Amino acid sequence: MRVPLFVANWKMNKAVAETAEFVTQLSELLVAAPGKLGQDFEVLICPPSTHLSTLAAAVGSRPIEFGSQNCGTAKSGAFTGEISPVVLKELGCGWTLVGHSERRHIYLEDDALVLSRTRAALAEGLKVVLCVGEKLEERRADKTMQVVEAQLSILKGMSASEIERIVVAYEPVWAIGTGENATPEQAEAVHASIRKWYSAQLGNSAAESLRILYGGSVKPENAAQLLREADVDGFLVGGASLDPVVFSNVIKNGLESRAPGV
Repeated sequence: MRVPLFVANWKMNKAVAETAEFVTQLSELLVAAPGKLGQDFEVLICPPSTHLSTLAAAVGSRPIEFGSQNCGTAKSGAFTGEISPVVLKELGCGWTLVGHSERRHIYLEDDALVLSRTRAALAEGLKVVLCVGEKLEERRADKTMQVVEAQLSILKGMSASEIERIVVAYEPVWAIGTGENATPEQAEAVHASIRKWYSAQLGNSAAESLRILYGGSVKPENAAQLLREADVDGFLVGGASLDPVVFSNVIKNGLESRAPGV
């Protein structure tokens, strides 16, 4: 059974001084969540890279994971503004996001660059949340899966050990920070198609174990309906992850929808 994963993407938000209190509050709030943190569900926090050392200290021995919002393509070198996967590992990161829509569309990162970042992260033992998703005009043109499959195609040729360290996050670009979100049925349709693509291209075992997260204006009010869907395995959360109360309610509401008898 796939363990639900909840990812907090803080983007370029929060002061460093807010980090420790966030972790303390979130840990206390999740005591009331269905299941045991780190065992029955996982939480990953991706702050700005400037916050990583402080976050590592705040997390300590708590079963909360943390990672970067992006990853450089090389161990070191003349890459101004990038962050080395070696340094991420040194800081204690276990994960990195790669290919977020804001990187793709604001900073024009193409699939080749996303692949380079992914390979660099995997080479250092990091796990990767690979973000995929379509823009509004692509959905309206019925090109959602054409776009998503092209973004997933960078995984072809990777080894089984690499594939098992990748989580896919489906984030419809038209639903990020807009207050709009895909309906549970829309999200499930894309997630199921992603799993089908995985099965055809990477094998049934990889497809069944793959965790596919939904990201796009996730909030406490829609978490339960989304996580009830068979192929939704967690969330990549933006704005709703900045407040520990709100983020914990996203997690709790989602998990309660999976409780026996619900």
